[in-house]
Amino acid sequence: LVEVANKHGIDMTFFHGKGGTVGRGGNPATFNAILAHAPNTINSQFRVTEQGEMINQNFGFGDRAERTMNIFTAAVLSERHIPRPTPTPEWRELMKKISDISCAAYRGIVREDERFVPYFRSATPELELSELNIGSRPAKRKATGGVESLRAIPWNFSWTQTRLNLPTWLGVGDAISQILASSDGDTLRQMYKEWGSFATTIDLVEMVLAKSEPSIAAHYDHKLVHEDKAKELGQHVRTIHAETEAAALDLTGHSELSEDNIVLRRALQVRNPYCDCLNILQAETLQRLRSCDEQNEEEQKLLKDTLLTTITGVANGMGNTG
Repeated sequence: LVEVANKHGIDMTFFHGKGGTVGRGGNPATFNAILAHAPNTINSQFRVTEQGEMINQNFGFGDRAERTMNIFTAAVLSERHIPRPTPTPEWRELMKKISDISCAAYRGIVREDERFVPYFRSATPELELSELNIGSRPAKRKATGGVESLRAIPWNFSWTQTRLNLPTWLGVGDAISQILASSDGDTLRQMYKEWGSFATTIDLVEMVLAKSEPSIAAHYDHKLVHEDKAKELGQHVRTIHAETEAAALDLTGHSELSEDNIVLRRALQVRNPYCDCLNILQAETLQRLRSCDEQNEEEQKLLKDTLLTTITGVANGMGNTG
C-alpha cells in the first residue's frame, strides 16, 4: 500500500484499531503497538479510535488523559528515529505457514470437535451474558446459532471470565512447536529477535498466557460441566494450554512467562488472590442459577445481581473485557 501511494503521490494515513483484547487483534501496550507498525507507514501521521470503557480508562481523568496523549506523542515521534527491518520474502512465507498451522489447529477444536459447543456453553457464562444486558449490542448476531453466530466481544469475554483466555492462544503453540522442530526453526528465532512486529505479537500471547489460570478453568468444569465428553475436552484444552506455554518459552528464551514485564508480574501478584475469590463465587453462582426454580423470581434476581457483580470484578481484575 505504501509503495502504491508513493508511486501515485497519495498522502496516506493509516487508521490504527488497537482497541479490545489481544484475542481479537488489540494491543494494550500502546507505545510498542505503534512501534510495531511497518516501516514508512506512520510518518508523523496517526489516527486512532477509543471506544467503550477504554474512553474512561484512558481519558476519564485529567492526568490520565495527559499520560495517554504523552504515550501517543512519544511513540509517533520515536517511530521516525527507530530503524525497523522490512519483512523479507522468507519471513513472509513463514508467517503464511504459521497462519495455516494455527488456523487449522484452532478450527479443529472450535469448529470441528462436536464436544466444543456443549463444553463452551456449560463451562463459561456465555448463555447468562445474553440475559444480563451487558454492552451496547446483543451477544449474538442471530437469536439462534452456534459459536459462529456470537459477536467477537462476548466470545472473548466468556473465556476471560473463566481465566482460560482460549481465543488468544489456541493454535499458537501448534505453529511455534512445529516450526521450531523443522528446518525453519532458526528462521523463526531470527524473526523473534529482529522483527519487532512479530516479537510484539508473541510477547502479547505470552502476556495473556501469564494472566491465564487453567486451575480456575478446571474449577468451572468441576462445578458446571456434566457431560463426560465435554469434561474430556476441557482437560484436553488445558493440556494444549500447557504445551503452548512451553512453546512460547522455547521461542522467547524466557524461563518464566513475561519475565521481562515486571509491572505485569507485580500486578498479577496483587490482583490474582482477589480474582480467584471472585471466580469461585462466580462458578458457585452459575451453578445455583442454572438449577434455580424459574418460578422463584426473587432468588433468580439475587443470583443474577451476584453474577453481574462477579463479572464486573473479574473483568476489572483481568484488565480487559472483550
